[in-house]
Amino acid sequence: MNKDINTILCSLSLLLLMLIACKANKTTSHKSTSQSLRPNIVLIMADDLGYAGISCFGDKFINTPNLDQLSSEGIMFTDFHSNGVVCSPTRAALMTGKYQQRTGVNGVITAASHREVGLNINEVTIADELKKHNYNCGIFGKWHLGYSQKYNPRFQGFDKYVGFVSGNIDYHAHIDQEGYLDWWRDTTINNEEGYTTDLITKYGTSFIEEYDPKKTGKPFFLYLPHEAPHSPFQKRIDKILRKVGTPETNIVSVDSIPIIYKEMVEVMDAGIGKIMQTLRKKELDKNTIILFCSDNGANKYGNNGQLRGTKGSVYEGGHRVPAIAWYPGVFKQGIKSQQTVLTMDLLPTFLDIINEKPSDQNIDGISIKNLLFSEAKIPDRDLFWKFKNASTIRRGDMKLVLTMTKNIEIIELYNLAEDINERDDLSQKYPELTLQLKKVLIEWDKEVHEGIEVVSK
Repeated sequence: MNKDINTILCSLSLLLLMLIACKANKTTSHKSTSQSLRPNIVLIMADDLGYAGISCFGDKFINTPNLDQLSSEGIMFTDFHSNGVVCSPTRAALMTGKYQQRTGVNGVITAASHREVGLNINEVTIADELKKHNYNCGIFGKWHLGYSQKYNPRFQGFDKYVGFVSGNIDYHAHIDQEGYLDWWRDTTINNEEGYTTDLITKYGTSFIEEYDPKKTGKPFFLYLPHEAPHSPFQKRIDKILRKVGTPETNIVSVDSIPIIYKEMVEVMDAGIGKIMQTLRKKELDKNTIILFCSDNGANKYGNNGQLRGTKGSVYEGGHRVPAIAWYPGVFKQGIKSQQTVLTMDLLPTFLDIINEKPSDQNIDGISIKNLLFSEAKIPDRDLFWKFKNASTIRRGDMKLVLTMTKNIEIIELYNLAEDINERDDLSQKYPELTLQLKKVLIEWDKEVHEGIEVVSK
């Protein structure tokens, strides 16, 4: 009898030890899986923020301590460019990794004239790509790549969406320029109270908490395309400017715009601070990449620094924008990169960081992973911008601008290393280079438009 009891006790002890070992292995396995997850990616895009529009890039009036911190802890790009000089084209290039001309989105998809068109649903977006590699993908804010429900970001790779599809909305009433209510929850218009910038931050922090990789077992891609500091110029406490059914008529006093503009940028910066706080609170900051940029240069109310031109111009002020990359412990701190990077480079870069390649072999962007990780030099390449009757090619420091005005061709050539203001036209001094660059620009223009159905001009 005692022998039987001893046998049973030994068996139970062995079983208990096996259960403890199994649980320990399970815990270790889960911990290992969590630690080996690919990095989360947070992409934040300001709207119409000029090259010198935040304090770490030189603004003396606007205070952006959170962006300043990202810059001091990461990489500050002094030669980063939006693909377009207005909203929609840059966003098309960002989503696809291609020159926007290949998508047909050459100009703004306007509230007045483009309500039935948008980025082709068959385009492979950055969210489509990351979703294939087990990422949860969310977008909160401005889409501007199609008003119709069929072009909604939920059909372009994103798992969650709250925001607006037009170029801009009343920050309080969420009504677009033509008087349409424009606040979506996924594929349905569903308005709510709140200042647009604060709502974007609220949904961004909620997404991080809900899709915490420690809970889901998956990394996340969070895209926060802000409205700020795009018009209409409104503070948190300002009145509603638009009504449903009525195109915009209420204009803010020009004299009051500078102080309103300042608050709009600073509220966005405070929201970015909350995103960073949430990442730290959830202990995700060490495995999260943040990339901040603007969709084009500032309008006349913003700060493009010494650059020539504003939003809508192919001069530097139209497309050279502030940009910061942050990945603590991986990217070096306090680096100023002078290498030339475009919005379309982000898709192949994010994929390269997770050791994957774009499924579309015909993209124009290149990976800057080696720049980010080791400050390696980007391969030499010609770069192009075009909007309406003006286009430009950049080769190294040399930039040619070609403008057609009433069938008159105007050609300018600048050396950006010596003349970032684009004041000293060198086209007469270097006629052979001028003709060569003009030829390449014309050939590029023809090639990227060939066989493409135009969505917006």
